[in-house]
Amino acid sequence: MPAKAVIEVLEQIFAERGVPDDLRSDNGPEFIAKAIQGWLTEQQVRTHCIKPGSPWQNAYGESFNGKFRDECLNMEMFYTVAGATTIVEGWRRSYNHERPHSFAAAWGLVSAKMEQSLQREKARLPL
Repeated sequence: MPAKAVIEVLEQIFAERGVPDDLRSDNGPEFIAKAIQGWLTEQQVRTHCIKPGSPWQNAYGESFNGKFRDECLNMEMFYTVAGATTIVEGWRRSYNHERPHSFAAAWGLVSAKMEQSLQREKARLPL
């Protein structure tokens, strides 16, 4: 992705959501380009780059990227941009709103066990 395209996307995001204090990214050439570094400096945005070979510095992003690739990108054939947009948007909605995430699933399991334990305790108590 050329630096100019990255800057255009960042301009749009900054206009919609405000200028962040910091921007964290990997060391991909699209983010470490001098043009982007200069533009971010003009915007007064500090940059924090993830060290090469250090995905744990961005564990949530790496986890999401793996799920997105495994569950969407590797499962579909994209013939048009419109088709890709529709498929990806459907996956995004499902990911964000329909499926339980690991923490939610774990909490549901813990809550169910807690409820069972409370019911057993109540049954043992004299009235």
